[in-house]
Amino acid sequence: MASAIVERADELLMVLNPRRGGALDWSTPGGVIDPEDPSVLAGLTREVQEETGLVVDAWDDLLYAVEAEAVDLGWRMRCEVYRAVSFHGDLRIDDPDGIVIDAAFVPRPDCADRLAKCLQWVREPLTDWLAQPWAPPAARGYRYGIRGATLSDFEVVSMEVR
Repeated sequence: MASAIVERADELLMVLNPRRGGALDWSTPGGVIDPEDPSVLAGLTREVQEETGLVVDAWDDLLYAVEAEAVDLGWRMRCEVYRAVSFHGDLRIDDPDGIVIDAAFVPRPDCADRLAKCLQWVREPLTDWLAQPWAPPAARGYRYGIRGATLSDFEVVSMEVR
């Protein structure tokens, strides 16, 4: 998986996603990198364009990576997060996967409110970066352990920030 930090002036591009049970949450655009994608950044470029209509022309190096493991559910996830250096196009929602239902450039002071309903392993690293942005090569790594069989009984433990 990969996720994109796309900025315009003092705003961050965020997308609205419906979740199980009717919940909605805002996050940054991104998703699964397909085996056909020649690289993570090529796949991330495709995801951003599919979800928002914007075309990223250039990427910065890795900002941070997130690893989460849900032992009781038997899954493990790794997501690399990159910052767009330049992009063009107009916002439009035409996600072929139907995962994104809205997109907007959100003023930085409003991002925390939008991130409030996100999963901890999405919210915390992005909130850290928004509070005090860092740049490559100072990439950070975040690790989370998740216990529980349903979202309502998840116990999430931050295991490491490096």
